[in-house]
Amino acid sequence: MPDFLNLTGKTFLVLGVANKKSVAWFTAKTLEEQGANVLYSVRSAARKATLETTLAGKPVFVCDVEADGAAARLAAEIKAAGHDTIHGIVHSIAFANYSEGFKAFHETKRKDFLQATAISAFSLVEVAGAFKPLLARNASVVTIGISSLQVTPDNYGYMGPIKAALDSASRFLAKSFSDHSEVRFNVVGAGPLKTSASAGIPGYLESYLYTEKLTFRKRNLATQEVANTAVFLLSERSSGINAATLVVDAGLGSNFFDKEIVRLAMRMENKA
Repeated sequence: MPDFLNLTGKTFLVLGVANKKSVAWFTAKTLEEQGANVLYSVRSAARKATLETTLAGKPVFVCDVEADGAAARLAAEIKAAGHDTIHGIVHSIAFANYSEGFKAFHETKRKDFLQATAISAFSLVEVAGAFKPLLARNASVVTIGISSLQVTPDNYGYMGPIKAALDSASRFLAKSFSDHSEVRFNVVGAGPLKTSASAGIPGYLESYLYTEKLTFRKRNLATQEVANTAVFLLSERSSGINAATLVVDAGLGSNFFDKEIVRLAMRMENKA
């Protein structure tokens, strides 16, 4: 059977595996199904312990990108383990402190914003720099963003601007790496997903159910659909795509004037 994606035998690093619901997990499993070798990176030793059964027998490294020098140490450990060439990296890392519940954007605390930026956006820059010597000349780096940077959901708060920073950082990395290689950097702009991370966003379930009604198919994304796009971007078949954001949202962003939503909204307006 022809290997259309040509991933067999290639080595990929996947950062951000949290559990079996995460985008990173689905992407890693799909890569393995295509014959690729996957190196896993998790945030902490405690997280590694919780995944001991799930990732049994697989190469798992610990990297807390919030710590100074963590990305460089990860690259050194992977090289020391005998992995001299990395054909692609999946950056699926994000964190925001919602422990105090919903806050208006203007009430965002400096420490929370800077922490989330370091983990969710700047970590991509540090990882890219640390792995530059190990990346194949035509490697592909994929990060997971959001489907629209123009909307302003109240409950997403300060993560909106941070995801915009991640999107921009990916494009600037593509330009920066073009001076010495053909390494590509792209973003998967994912619509709302049912993951453990999203469950921590205040009021997320209501927003998730609402956006499902705005998709053309009236069914939200499956995490596997996002993973499939990431795997395509990691493959040579996407060689002409660079510094781009591929939106995967089942038509959500193009269905603002959905007739059912408009009808329900106007009914409520008339009752008021």
